[in-house]
Amino acid sequence: MNEILAKDKLGAFCRHTHIEARGAASGPLAGLTFAAKDLYDVAGQKTGFGNPDWLRTHEPAVRTAPAVQMLLDAGARLVGKTHTEEMAWSLTGENAHYGTPVNVNAPGRVPGGSSSGSAAAVAAGLVDFALGSDTGGSVRLPASYCGILGLRPTHGRIPLEGACPLAPSFDTCGWFARDAGVFERVGRVLLRDAAPARAPGRLLVAQDAFAFAEDVALAALKPALERVAALIGAPENVTVGDESLTRWMDYFRFPQGAEAWAAHGAWIARVKPQFGPAIKGRFEWASTVDPKDVARAGTRREEITRRMDDTLRDNAVLALPSAPDIALPRNSPPAVVDQLRARALPMLCIAGLARLPQVSLPLATVNGCPLGLSLIAARGNDTLLLALAKALT
Repeated sequence: MNEILAKDKLGAFCRHTHIEARGAASGPLAGLTFAAKDLYDVAGQKTGFGNPDWLRTHEPAVRTAPAVQMLLDAGARLVGKTHTEEMAWSLTGENAHYGTPVNVNAPGRVPGGSSSGSAAAVAAGLVDFALGSDTGGSVRLPASYCGILGLRPTHGRIPLEGACPLAPSFDTCGWFARDAGVFERVGRVLLRDAAPARAPGRLLVAQDAFAFAEDVALAALKPALERVAALIGAPENVTVGDESLTRWMDYFRFPQGAEAWAAHGAWIARVKPQFGPAIKGRFEWASTVDPKDVARAGTRREEITRRMDDTLRDNAVLALPSAPDIALPRNSPPAVVDQLRARALPMLCIAGLARLPQVSLPLATVNGCPLGLSLIAARGNDTLLLALAKALT
């Protein structure tokens, strides 16, 4: 058996789409190992996208996704592909076909999704870093749950050719690492940015986002906020939304659903794939999204983007929880998972709507389980967040 598959006792790596690739002999990432979420193409291998019917009905990739190729060209070695939830559309990390990767830092609890295998593999030390993707929180939430670093970049900053889409106007290529130095090195390669990071300006605290966190999470994040304030300066409380963040969540959900159906509806109608219950329900709902709701959400999205551009001017940094609480227990009832989504998406949708970079920092614990503090910066200020991550972790 392959070395990484033999080591993987967590169910983080895909057996059905396993592939390896050597990196360049030298480069900024030489000597590092990485995994790629199984929605990124690697030449000569099928991409599974978390669903057996997708795997069955798609041919092997002709080209390697640019995001993967950049890492190989920088000297990193790809050791395998990691599990994703079906079609990258969920937050817990529980795949009805392939199981749930083990979260070594929160035993008995989910790793978060949809980049579940990548986060689990990094947390367990099986690889130095891993690629994920983030549409509505699929890097930030697993990073929080697994106690590692994770970044959702500025939308469009890292190419997504050769990556299976969920909702292209929200999809981003993100990554995880345990070590802040490795995290920054990987980011410099993926972002293609060697310029010095800007110094942070004001520290803003998103009061309406913190309102969705559980009381124990708020208490645990307070010392983390104080650490950030000691580095940046006295915090200023702000209200992010110009209306409730639950309304902002709708401006995210409707276009996400419409785009997901546009991307995959024809395949679903033709193949009639077997989905797990949660994913089946989401695509059934996506097929019914009213174009008027999508149009209204599109107008509001542009207004929200302008509002956040103004809020984050002069290199301001916005602090908020990465998740409303620690990871859910595995096999939680659907109603409990729905409650998680209702509390998590209002805080996670901010960066997605406004196309902003957001980093999750492993700065807190609750009952021995990890909880992340997030920092959001202006569009294009990704390296500012990398520098803060290095200074704070």
